[in-house]
Amino acid sequence: MAGFDPVVAIGGDGTLHEVVNGLMLVDPARRPRLGVVPLGAGNDFVSGTGLETRPLAALRRILAGSAERRIDVGSIRDESGRTEYWDNTVGIGFDAAVNLQSRRITHIHGFMMYLLSVIKVIVENYDAPRMEVELDGTSFTEELLMFTVGNGPREGGGFITTPEAKTDDGQLDYAYIHRVSRLMMIRLIPEVMNGRHGRFKAVHIGRLRKVRVSADRPLPVHTDGEMFAAYEANVRCVEIGIVPGALRLVN
Repeated sequence: MAGFDPVVAIGGDGTLHEVVNGLMLVDPARRPRLGVVPLGAGNDFVSGTGLETRPLAALRRILAGSAERRIDVGSIRDESGRTEYWDNTVGIGFDAAVNLQSRRITHIHGFMMYLLSVIKVIVENYDAPRMEVELDGTSFTEELLMFTVGNGPREGGGFITTPEAKTDDGQLDYAYIHRVSRLMMIRLIPEVMNGRHGRFKAVHIGRLRKVRVSADRPLPVHTDGEMFAAYEANVRCVEIGIVPGALRLVN
């Protein structure tokens, strides 16, 4: 990608994820700017960063050489040393299981696909691993349904899991949910859709720069909606961090 500027991701959050990983391989001094033309089903990154949502209008702005801003990029590494970068969200546990379930649904797309997947996971694959979390110098061990880290506020086409997350503040936001009943999880769904779930005792929301999550069983993990680890990968530990101001985003 070096020598081309800007590099434009034309597609959805998965396409953008791949482009970001390519850009992060380029030396920072020569790293091209990033442009985004949203053509995906969810477009969560674009929504969370306030970019132009109309594809042709977005492309015109990029070609016109409009303003740019620095954004942060997250990193994730498993116990084998495998490392990826991510721009929007990492989901561990429930929301990654939802992502896996969504891949089996072919007759609907977008937000309704993810909503149906949420319901199917609650009914068929409801699990709360015992997770040990080391978060910016503090640690705790709990049975958690999910642990989500956000550089942006939204995932799954409209679930606002980390509502205060900003891509340019040098921090990551997190949200985790303790083990609750299926009925309570169903109660929480509309709250997550509106970013109001933090008012419930079972939900904790905060900010971090680095976190290590390990579990007593294999963890499903998604990065920007792409599967970093399915159950069969047997990943039980991940470390997540941030690279502040890593990319120049064309507005």
